[in-house]
Amino acid sequence: MGLVRSRAAALLCGVALGLIGARGAAAQSNANMTNVTLLERLVIGAGPAKVALNTPQAVTVVDQADIDQKQASSTGEIFEDIPGVTMIGSERTLGESFNIRGIGSAETSGDEARIIITVDGAKKFYEQYRMGSFFSDPELYKQVEVLRGPASSTLYGSGAFGGVINFTTKDASDFIQDGQTGALRVKGSYSSNGNGALISAILAHRINETFEILATGNFRRSALQDLAAGGTLPGSEFAAWSGLVKGTMHLDAEQVVRLSYQRWNTDQDKQDYAQTGTIPLRNPQNFGQIDRSVDDQTVVLSYENPASDNQMLDLKVQLSYSDTSVQQRNPTSPFLGSIGAADYGYQTVQLNVANTSEFSGDNWVNYLTYGVQASNQNRVAAPVGGGVITTHPEGTSTNVGVFAQSEHTIDERLTVIAGARVDYSYLNPSQSLATTTPNGQTAFSPKLAALYKFNDNFNVFGSVAHTERLPTLDEMFQYSGTRSANLNLRKESSDNFELGFGLQGYDLLTAGDRAGFKATGFYNNIADGIRSNPVTANAPYFVNIAGMRLWGLELEGSYESEHVFGRLAYTLTRGEYSQTFLGAGGSAATNASNTRLAGDPLDSLPQDKIVLTLGGRLPEHDFEYGTRVTMAANPIVAAATVPATPMPSGWASVDVFASWKPQSGTFKGTEAQFSIENIFNADYRENLSMDRSKGRTFKLTLAKQFDY
Repeated sequence: MGLVRSRAAALLCGVALGLIGARGAAAQSNANMTNVTLLERLVIGAGPAKVALNTPQAVTVVDQADIDQKQASSTGEIFEDIPGVTMIGSERTLGESFNIRGIGSAETSGDEARIIITVDGAKKFYEQYRMGSFFSDPELYKQVEVLRGPASSTLYGSGAFGGVINFTTKDASDFIQDGQTGALRVKGSYSSNGNGALISAILAHRINETFEILATGNFRRSALQDLAAGGTLPGSEFAAWSGLVKGTMHLDAEQVVRLSYQRWNTDQDKQDYAQTGTIPLRNPQNFGQIDRSVDDQTVVLSYENPASDNQMLDLKVQLSYSDTSVQQRNPTSPFLGSIGAADYGYQTVQLNVANTSEFSGDNWVNYLTYGVQASNQNRVAAPVGGGVITTHPEGTSTNVGVFAQSEHTIDERLTVIAGARVDYSYLNPSQSLATTTPNGQTAFSPKLAALYKFNDNFNVFGSVAHTERLPTLDEMFQYSGTRSANLNLRKESSDNFELGFGLQGYDLLTAGDRAGFKATGFYNNIADGIRSNPVTANAPYFVNIAGMRLWGLELEGSYESEHVFGRLAYTLTRGEYSQTFLGAGGSAATNASNTRLAGDPLDSLPQDKIVLTLGGRLPEHDFEYGTRVTMAANPIVAAATVPATPMPSGWASVDVFASWKPQSGTFKGTEAQFSIENIFNADYRENLSMDRSKGRTFKLTLAKQFDY
């Protein structure tokens, strides 16, 4: 498989080079913007806005059309064809977590801190044993940006080893047509697997020339979902409400104030406690079932002033509040003990202030972005009967970061980005944790990136980034019985190197078509990695392991024309322990199972995967159709499950889809989406997931917008 994968990657690169390079330069004068490719989408989360192809970092932008076409019933389905990103843990709504470039494991506490997730700029964070890390509904969002790699630490915070995922919610202006006052949009979806359904309504209204408001409400439900091999996926049934209210006020032609409130809630009885790998009743260590209510809220108040007449001012100020709470009652298994009937939660208040100053000369321009971020996070774990859950320690985390990033472009060809950030974190455990004391540490994150455009069709880029991740409350203060808290945990550090190139061309196969291709290779060396040490006695809960290395290749391509479109996403990830890590403190058998030798592959590696999409359009009928083929190779290390299920192997899955969006006539404003997922009912287990694949699923969505 290794030789096959290498040849496949080389072939894909060669095809892209030949196709784009052959005719791209000659046709440059005829370039137009009618068929914008995936790599020409605007990136707003990496500093001054720029297209993805000209960003010296691996970045993917998912827009509203992508989200609609996927008919995603969970946020995880948005990321299925993004290179370098894998959803881990489970297929359940309450069991989804992220893995980017081999960083992220469903059962390794702290991985949520290695990937930064934001909603409209507000950081989202949640960690609980056998639970997912992000709870929301895809219907709330119009765009998602994935910035892969630690270079994003400068703007978003130290420790973004895997990268950053930015969710952007919908605005009233997305729906109000020119010359109209408002719009009402209603939508319904049906999924044959589990009889899943969505009912959604959006009201967008422009009150006057300066103020507009959006209100949306969604209800999504599903019964137990079928597996491809037969049977059902335990714990997959759910019912969830979500909503968003956002007001936008234009103080003048440039100054904008936004206030939004978002909420997602599910309240289900007799849910499987273990959402990241359900253990059936026949297992003696059964986690059993529990009544569980999950409530996630986000409030964001922001102010923007681009001040186009003042090059020194482009100000963004944001105050946000995030509250994720989990209420658990009536556990059916005594194995859960005090961790069963309890209230868990994270409440975070955050202030972001950033400004960009522009300097320019005859053939150069410089954007200097600088600012400060401050946050206070409160972690809650309160048993119903009183007491302390030492394996989920309560406390507060106070963080302050200052940063600066300079983006210098010369002659519109060479762009150099240099940045640095300093973060200070102060962890203060709850008074009930008598064995612990407060802890404060500082992290430093510098980077240097460059991109050179040889012409309008070809560029090369590279970057060097260092970042440090400070321990979380859970890692620093968790203890139980003879297993102690580790107050001497050192911060993790990462040295990351990237090198790649980008291609684009126009009028290649037919007039007006466009193509883009981007290849990124990376190498990430991590020192003092923090991981749980699951031994039976006489050892700290978390320890620093000697080190890890990760490297890989990501390919992303897109072709757009009036009648045909196509996309490519290819991911290859490798990783190993750089030094021997010995298990300690338990039995000989336990020690052996926790020992990792230098050169052993990491157990958080996703499968090599390629996703190919090919489709067509009938513009005269406003109709689009296509197929998506996903192929994965045998995993380097197969992630184990409890209880054991067949190990993952190479697999392939095929989806088909179609949409109808009339732009005129009687049915203008109507949208219809149809798809069949896993059309051949392929049975497989994707590595890093605890579940077998879902069975063949038919999906249908109908939407109608009424303008007034």
